[in-house]
Amino acid sequence: MLDTPEAVVEALRENNERPHGMPRTVTAEELVEAAEPFDKPDVLVTALLELMSAYEFTGEHRKSPVVFARLLKLWDTAPESFSQWEAHQVFWRFKWVTTSLLQVPEMPLTSVRSWIEQMRVRYEAAEHGMQPVAAMRYHVAHHTGTGVDDAYDLWATRPRTELSDCEACETRHFAWHQVVAGDDAGALDTWRPVFDGAQACTEEPQVSQARALLPLLRLGRTDEARSHHLTGYRRVRGHTGMQEEVGLHLEFCALSCNEGRGLEILAENRPLFEATGAPLAHLEFLTGVEVLLARLVEDGHGDTPVAGPPGRTWTAGGLSAHVRPEADRLSAAFDARNGTTTVGDRRRSRLARRPLLDEPLPLGIRSSVTRSHAPTGGAAGAGAAVSLGAATAGPEVPDDFFSLVTEARRMARLGHPGDTRLWTRIAERVADDGTAHDDRLGPEELLRAELAEQRAYPLMQEDRHAEGIAELELATGLFERLTMPWQALSTRTRALAWATTSDAAADPGRTAGDDDHADAVSPWVGPDAEAVRAQLDACLREAERLGTEAPFTGEPQPLGEAEAVACPDLASERALAYLTVLYSSLFAAYQDLLRQLPEAPDAVGERFEESARRLRSEAERLSVRHHAANARQFVADIAAQRGDTALAESELRAALEDVDASGRPWRGSRPRALLAQILLAEQSPAEATELLHRAISDAVRYDDTDFPLAPTYALLGHASSHLGDSAGAVRHLSEAAARFDQDGTHDEAAQVRLQLADVLANTGQQADAVAVLESVLTDEAASSLDERLVAQARLTLARGMRELEEYLASAEEFLRLADTVAAWEDDRTTHTLVAAEAATTLAMADRWEAAGTAYERAVAAHAEAPHPPLIIHMMREFARLTMSAREDDGVDAALRHLADADAVLAAVPDTTEGFHSWYESGEIHYRRARVLAQADRFAEALTEAEAAVAAHEQGGPRGEMPRAEAVRFAALVEGNGLGRFKEAVARLTTAASRCRKADLTEAAEILDALREEYATRQ
Repeated sequence: MLDTPEAVVEALRENNERPHGMPRTVTAEELVEAAEPFDKPDVLVTALLELMSAYEFTGEHRKSPVVFARLLKLWDTAPESFSQWEAHQVFWRFKWVTTSLLQVPEMPLTSVRSWIEQMRVRYEAAEHGMQPVAAMRYHVAHHTGTGVDDAYDLWATRPRTELSDCEACETRHFAWHQVVAGDDAGALDTWRPVFDGAQACTEEPQVSQARALLPLLRLGRTDEARSHHLTGYRRVRGHTGMQEEVGLHLEFCALSCNEGRGLEILAENRPLFEATGAPLAHLEFLTGVEVLLARLVEDGHGDTPVAGPPGRTWTAGGLSAHVRPEADRLSAAFDARNGTTTVGDRRRSRLARRPLLDEPLPLGIRSSVTRSHAPTGGAAGAGAAVSLGAATAGPEVPDDFFSLVTEARRMARLGHPGDTRLWTRIAERVADDGTAHDDRLGPEELLRAELAEQRAYPLMQEDRHAEGIAELELATGLFERLTMPWQALSTRTRALAWATTSDAAADPGRTAGDDDHADAVSPWVGPDAEAVRAQLDACLREAERLGTEAPFTGEPQPLGEAEAVACPDLASERALAYLTVLYSSLFAAYQDLLRQLPEAPDAVGERFEESARRLRSEAERLSVRHHAANARQFVADIAAQRGDTALAESELRAALEDVDASGRPWRGSRPRALLAQILLAEQSPAEATELLHRAISDAVRYDDTDFPLAPTYALLGHASSHLGDSAGAVRHLSEAAARFDQDGTHDEAAQVRLQLADVLANTGQQADAVAVLESVLTDEAASSLDERLVAQARLTLARGMRELEEYLASAEEFLRLADTVAAWEDDRTTHTLVAAEAATTLAMADRWEAAGTAYERAVAAHAEAPHPPLIIHMMREFARLTMSAREDDGVDAALRHLADADAVLAAVPDTTEGFHSWYESGEIHYRRARVLAQADRFAEALTEAEAAVAAHEQGGPRGEMPRAEAVRFAALVEGNGLGRFKEAVARLTTAASRCRKADLTEAAEILDALREEYATRQ
């Protein structure tokens, strides 16, 4: 009941602790009404200030000046009702009124300038400096586009006063002035103190981060742009007072070819369509929406469902048509009010912008709209490699059907991976428009056989093995009817080889070799291995017979009709077919050996080695070096599986020499990726990085759509991290995650994002890491992932949020995780860990009742599944936090927690592996010393500090650093608490000398500095 002034004041205090938003604003309005009847102007002043703040931070700029007018009246009639802080706010909020009035097109400029003049008069009367007044005049000039340079000079050259905008906000305005003037680089230099954290406020750095996105993209500083988007958007999403910034993030998504991400942002900010209290900010939001929607519509995705104003469903085209007239109306209203075209010109300039990148900028976060479905505005499209200096050089697709088939056959004979695109188009032409067969292409059955052969490869990659093999068998039958025995034998042996595939994964670390079209494929349990081997042996004998009847060298052989078309160089074609038979036999032997490692029978290993030797020697005899490289890759892979990395490395280097000599450079990507993986294991990241860059570049250059780009980018990110190139690691891991998403392998994408989050966190980009992890844990994303993987991501996210001092959000993640891991019967210790961290974080969030419950839960979990270090740490943290949170019994409560920690420590057996009792004992004594010192119980505190020193003494070299800190604190107690400076100096002198002997230079310097201070006070 708000029936007394005291009740209103208490309600105001409670409301002030709520986050800004509609509930806080509505309550503030109610409290003003409740304060009005009392004869207590001071309560009404407080209520009005609270209401004005609520309007300011929720974008209700139409209402803010009215509230300020009431405050000003009270200031004139009852100035004694204002506290010192409230009096300061009267002058401070004159600036809010000016910016609020500029937001409303119905407010004449004469009225705006009248408020500024009143501000000037009152500032002069109160003897305040004029710099804030000059700032307001500049904002009007900037908004209208008239007299901007003069107004800027009058503002920027004046000295700051206590009523100037905070430095961070002022820096933002200086930088934005440069951006508008076309000096992007200068603006970013100006912004440096904000982005480095030297200047900050409630609006910064997130407002500046949104404004810096466009300059960063224009300058090609994409790493910084990514970071500003990830961290800045988290702090503006859903805030009605940040409409303009949300609009800028939408624009960034369009300009960086991340339309899918833009659609997600649109969905998360749907209420902003109805937030019209700040018309200028609303216009900026709507313009950002239009920039995004324009990209969708122009790319032919106007029918894409999008989130718009509540109450109906929208498409990109429909929402664009709905938003445009409203934004046009607002723009025209501002220009009419201002008598200039500045607002409209700026809007038109934004709408004219086009993507600034050729490919999507990898953001590292998961998008529900994957790249394969999201439109892109770049020239290279969604599938192109990023930032590797190699543009996609896929083959041109001839319109003429004869030319199309002829070129596809030529590329197929070369084993060029770019033929896939041509065969796909041929199949479309035959299926869609019934293209008539051209007799110049040979018998129609020949093209049918070739298309069946081509259909087999994607089927096998999609794990549709039976269908893929059936297509090869169809091709075999057609080749036989066409009297093309070598082609028939080639397709038959490939079908048999594919029937043997087991658990070999098609990634850089497992792809051993490839025939002219495909690599090892995904697992499939085929027919009896012995029967397959017998059939392959029969095929080998048939190949030998055919080779005897028609040698691969010598005089040209007579050709049948189909063979004459398909094989213009018969000797070369037959040699390739023969080697494909040998390759298939080797592939089957490889699969058989791989299944049985590491205990494979000798006979299986011998069969593999003989198959590899035969393929390599025959390839060298026939001068078909790429098949020699294939044989070496198989040998390298088995060697790596057995731990013989020296043999694996030498075989792969030899394979690359074979590739170079083959005249088929597109075959180098896989051995390079495998060699890079081995080199990484051998701690040679620099060469590994070069190999991976080349592998990806060649795969893109030669249009090798089967090359596993996602895992290769992940490997490249890992290598970059080893080199200390954190920016490169972030780029490559982000790209890997996006490609795993595109491939539908979301567990792998999530694992990569966990690595990405670690890289970001370890390089001080914790907010970026949190944004990445949040995208992994959206309801839609997490529902499809492994439970343990989700738990790891949630644990890392909770810790990251705690690092950012987002304690309540962090605690909520810990509690959610605790409920999950409580059911893990095979891992009870994890429940102890999570419960303890949840308790500590709740205490940090000042939620003591919940923290107490979590504390007891952690203690109970520890009794079932002990985790002494973590429980002791929790109890020490509760002691620390209790001292600052509980004024009445804080010391006693803190000491009780430390007594609990002593009991946990005493219960740990001396033989517990990995547990350092000396450290835990020392830290408990150290914390007790601090608690007692804080309670002015200095003699007891010194005793505990000395006990901490003695405990850490037992840790040997590992105990030197915590021992030094314990000595430092003992000296502080001895000097500042007990006034015994001489003794403290002696203690510090001995400890500093000991630190220097232990090579702890920084610790010694800290102790020396305190010693020198105390030496002057003896």
